[in-house]
Amino acid sequence: MANTIPFIFPFDGASLGVHKTNLPIVLQNQGVIANGFVQLGPKKSEFFSTPPQLFDSQDWLNNLAVHELRHAAQYDKLTNGQAKPFPELVYFAWMGASIPTWFFEGDAVSTETSLTHAGRGRQPSWIMPYRTQVLEGKNISYSKAYFGSDKDVTPGYYQLGYLMVSNIRKQHGKNIFDSLLTDIRKRPIRPYPFAGSLKKLTGKTGRAWFDFTATEIQKQWSLQDKKNHSQAYLPLNKKAIYATDYFLPVRLPSGDILALKQSKAETSFFVQVDSSKKEKRLFGIGYQEQPWYSYAMGKIVWDEIRYDPRFRQRSYSVLNIYDMDTKKIKKLQARTRWFSPSLSADAKKIVAVQIDLSNQANLVEIDATTGKVICSYPNPEGLILQSPSFDASGTRIAYITVSEKGKALWIQDHQGKKTKILKETSQQLNRPVFISSGIAFNAHYSGINNIYHIDTASKKISALSEAKYGAFNPSLSTDKTEILFSNYGLRGFDIAALKFRPSEVPENGFVYFGSAAEQQENTGNVFEKVPDSTFESKPYGKLGNLINLHSIIPTIENEYVAGLQLRSNNLLNTFDFYTGASYHRDLGRFSYNANINIKSFYPVFSLNYENRPVRTFYNSGNRIKQGDWRENYIKVNALIPVNLNARDEYYNLSMNIGTSLTKRYMTENLPANFITSLNFPMEYHFTFSHGKTQAARDIAPRWAQIIRFNYLNQPFDNNLPGELFSFESFLYTPGLLKNHSFLLSFNYQDATGVRIYNNEISTVYGYNNIQARSRLKNTLLLNYRFPFLFPDAEIGPLAYVRNLRGGLFCGYENIGSETNLSQPKTFGFELRSSMNLLRYQPVVDLGARVVFVNKIYNQNPILELIFNYSF
Repeated sequence: MANTIPFIFPFDGASLGVHKTNLPIVLQNQGVIANGFVQLGPKKSEFFSTPPQLFDSQDWLNNLAVHELRHAAQYDKLTNGQAKPFPELVYFAWMGASIPTWFFEGDAVSTETSLTHAGRGRQPSWIMPYRTQVLEGKNISYSKAYFGSDKDVTPGYYQLGYLMVSNIRKQHGKNIFDSLLTDIRKRPIRPYPFAGSLKKLTGKTGRAWFDFTATEIQKQWSLQDKKNHSQAYLPLNKKAIYATDYFLPVRLPSGDILALKQSKAETSFFVQVDSSKKEKRLFGIGYQEQPWYSYAMGKIVWDEIRYDPRFRQRSYSVLNIYDMDTKKIKKLQARTRWFSPSLSADAKKIVAVQIDLSNQANLVEIDATTGKVICSYPNPEGLILQSPSFDASGTRIAYITVSEKGKALWIQDHQGKKTKILKETSQQLNRPVFISSGIAFNAHYSGINNIYHIDTASKKISALSEAKYGAFNPSLSTDKTEILFSNYGLRGFDIAALKFRPSEVPENGFVYFGSAAEQQENTGNVFEKVPDSTFESKPYGKLGNLINLHSIIPTIENEYVAGLQLRSNNLLNTFDFYTGASYHRDLGRFSYNANINIKSFYPVFSLNYENRPVRTFYNSGNRIKQGDWRENYIKVNALIPVNLNARDEYYNLSMNIGTSLTKRYMTENLPANFITSLNFPMEYHFTFSHGKTQAARDIAPRWAQIIRFNYLNQPFDNNLPGELFSFESFLYTPGLLKNHSFLLSFNYQDATGVRIYNNEISTVYGYNNIQARSRLKNTLLLNYRFPFLFPDAEIGPLAYVRNLRGGLFCGYENIGSETNLSQPKTFGFELRSSMNLLRYQPVVDLGARVVFVNKIYNQNPILELIFNYSF
């Protein structure tokens, strides 16, 4: 990478007029989730170095570099490369508000495709969901294509952006985005700067380019479809009413079909489908980077991601095995880095890809009972290995390799002999399985992903499937009369079957939308001529790099308090520091603050300091008086977070202890007994939660339990006696229908002394608008929430409405003294909707809640407006 990064960056930035950059890059090797990003605040890039089991036909780190460096060039163009005086977070926020994400990602995908022989723009499977929607006659709105859907399959903003960026470059040339970003940078403060500059330079806004591009791709894909000879395959599963996938189907000895199912309404689980398409749910599994499992002799093995309990950047890929006879699940080993496991025909051993922290990949055979490694096959070439599988005898292994030359298909035997069956190619080879006298595998020779077969003796390649949109993951039935596979359609992947009838490989009819941009760049594969220089490496000094000042940002606490804050984060994100000043316009005075967070140890330590003005009003005789003072406030806190996950469940544990010291001075007009020192009040917090992972359509957890304990006291300050103990509990259960959720919450607190009027528990809706009859001691809250419509409605440029949701609630307070189960304090209903406003990416939760109050309080109904947002 030390040679690669500086060599390819001038090519990455050429069409933007950016030829050099200063970009720290962190190589994250502790995790198993493949990714990469570039950010500002602080400016850096991170490459997650462990390669995935399904990606492009080039080296993984090269794949990351060519994409992420384009983002670095975009940011440099917009900021003019200026890092002073500390504007990075302001720039980042401005970019997010000014430029749609589809442009950033689409431009980066276009660049990765143009500068190499690979890139996602050359992969039919990557653009397949959009192509399917278009050829099925679905007119997707601009907002739906950009923001997605909780109902239907949508292209995604990467794919949308790639198609639009490619079309804009085709029509307006190589330097159009150089001009576009320059114009945005020169006139930054205006409504919708991206749309305005794009229209100025091309005559069309982003929406107009979407309509134009949609027409163009429909023409080209329709022409491709007319030339393509495809076959319809009947689905062997029930018809889906929303986006649903059945992955990796396998015929069981009983005749039923085993598959891995997931949908917008449900997270991944194994399902058994009988001949009448009736389904039986087996059990849910955890997060996988790609859907994967293997079946043999009543056993199912799969890999899933497990996170380190404390450090999220450290993760593992562990193997689990399920016995369909005993109904028991076993984790073979903890903290492993094993991927794509496949069982032998007798289910006694497993072959998997093992990737160590240096990115060295090896095939390993594992005992399916004990989890011990039987043998490891050497890989001295350092190739990336993918998706191995045994033959029927368990003595040969088919697998895929990836390098900068492309993907290749190999066979490894038990004597250590390796044979290259299919030489390096840009085809998306994947999931090889032994069938007949050869190997079946996925590829896109016809320009559409289908299933092919290669005879291992003659090396002749034949087509097995002729799917219109895509066919994947073949498996031979136990009687060897049919091949089951995943067939892509309008709602996702269905289960289908075909007979083993090899045919000639069709002509490649792939529609390549990036050809104009590739010709404009005219670089060939930029990785072919990377120099091979030697660099001296030096240890990273943690202490010397703790302070990394990057941003001064405005802060607004409320309508009276605003200020500026200077921020620092080190590159490893283990040490945060900020300091700032705020002006209190109601008091006419300034406050000052500083904060440190240390996250490199198991506990997270924080230290906060504030020097602030304070004003209060108090009774003195028959008069209300105003008192003012300043105070120095110091707080120290230690937090131990523990986060575990197993299959489709998570467990979180949090323990927190903190104390503070407050010294008051410059007192004005205060009584003689005014306390000027608050000495180390203690805070203890404990939280435990457990739950099931949520699907896209879930508006609350299906199953979850949360308990919280809080204890506050003043053991070191005799002037302020008093304590508070509180307990909160939340139980989520499924509702009457799918994606409905019921919440039962009981909460209790007991406060004395100076804490007597503190509230540390959840209250009933409308609490702040109802005159209290007594001190708060307990609450019982009931809440039923449900979605009832997913309209995906685009209301012009104003809003894109994703869903409509309802809720019913009632709340009890101080049960036994103020309310009983037949007389809640408040009850009512709410209507809410998740939407994107003004074509901005944050999801806004907008709604209203009507709260009816028990008649004993003589209170009119309360209307509460709801407004929240999330990124």
